[in-house]
Amino acid sequence: MRVLIAHFAPMPLCNGDVVSKIATRCGTWFAKMAGMEHLANTPEPPYVAVIFSSTRTAEDNGYAAAAVRMEELAAQQPGYLGIESARSGVGITVSYWSSEADARAFKRVVEHAEVQRRGRQDWYRSYRVRVATVTREYGHDAG
Repeated sequence: MRVLIAHFAPMPLCNGDVVSKIATRCGTWFAKMAGMEHLANTPEPPYVAVIFSSTRTAEDNGYAAAAVRMEELAAQQPGYLGIESARSGVGITVSYWSSEADARAFKRVVEHAEVQRRGRQDWYRSYRVRVATVTREYGHDAG
């Protein structure tokens, strides 16, 4: 079973100039995630998906750097499988995990818990977290 935990869309609404500035500040990973030009490479189901849907406040207040750091931190956790994210008004980030226990363990990581608190205080007008078990997966890759 995989578990998905998503807590941050990796990129606020922005134009190319903002993407360039953030990429310079946060590194090339963030520039790649800003375009979100890839899909997570997940194993055969079952696995867990954590779906984080949010509406943002207007100010960045450290959000972009925290989003990058949370992705780095998540990738270091046992059971982490990948992440997909998009934002256009409403942000949706889906993280994938081998088990629900792995997803819950990331939620309890001290640094992640502090960023969650900041999210409630500074970055989100509203959000919802949904945890689901993926039982079937299929798709198409043209290139």
